[in-house]
Amino acid sequence: MNDSLSNIEWARVAPDKVVVATAERAWLHRPSSEESDDPFTRPMVSGGSIATTQKLLDGAIAAAKSAVSSRVKSPAFTNVHWVWCLAASYHLTHSYMPLLEEAVQRFEKMGRKNLSQWAAQKIREERGHDQLALLDIKSMGYKAEAVVEALIPPSTVVLVNYFTQSLQALNPIGGIGYAYTMERIATGIKEKYIQSVEAMLPPGIRATRCLRAHSSVGADVKHVEETIEVIAELPSEERVRVAKTCYETALLYFKSPNEDYISQEELQHVLRPLELRTRLQVRGDIPALT
Repeated sequence: MNDSLSNIEWARVAPDKVVVATAERAWLHRPSSEESDDPFTRPMVSGGSIATTQKLLDGAIAAAKSAVSSRVKSPAFTNVHWVWCLAASYHLTHSYMPLLEEAVQRFEKMGRKNLSQWAAQKIREERGHDQLALLDIKSMGYKAEAVVEALIPPSTVVLVNYFTQSLQALNPIGGIGYAYTMERIATGIKEKYIQSVEAMLPPGIRATRCLRAHSSVGADVKHVEETIEVIAELPSEERVRVAKTCYETALLYFKSPNEDYISQEELQHVLRPLELRTRLQVRGDIPALT
């Protein structure tokens, strides 16, 4: 291997896409038709570092977002669609705990103590976040448990199934890539956006607990840093697998806005019987998540 590639990481995340990263930047490389002359079509053997590994994973996520955003425009949605989003948050966070418990067991059986410890730490960090989503739904004036039973956004099913498959693979290392991607995307949700959501709600309605917990003002920034430290120490072939999982997870996540939402009329039809008697009339549009 050429010495010039010793401080570079790369991963083929799709047949026509290789993400290449240095400590300073990442870029998308299109494999050469003459693969024997293309060093980035060869297996990566360089060691990882926190800087290059983070650029590699973030580059994979960015490549997925770019591939999707050119075709998909997030529709604007109203306050009842915020309830839909809260239901999605519930299902994602509620499914996370048993899957992380499975990850602890899988990594322990493999003798990967550091990875089982990572998963156990994730359980401690995420415990109770599904209850935040329920509290938010109740604050919107609905019977929370009934709402999450009635509303199961298809994208959450797809994401949970993908996470499950990643953890149940012969080597469950891809599950770490899923966790990293979801938390890294969450760090892109800034205080300004959260305030824009809150401004659309009438006084006294507090329905952004779960959003705040999974944003740049929550603990996800620290969680991302901790996960990168674990991934950077993995063997090169496992870092490639994690990067590919980041790309595939991000593809599923960013495709969801245009494919997931149901009409306001359909939502109102489902939600009307689930209103609390004391429900305040919530009005106003909320901009789509970015």
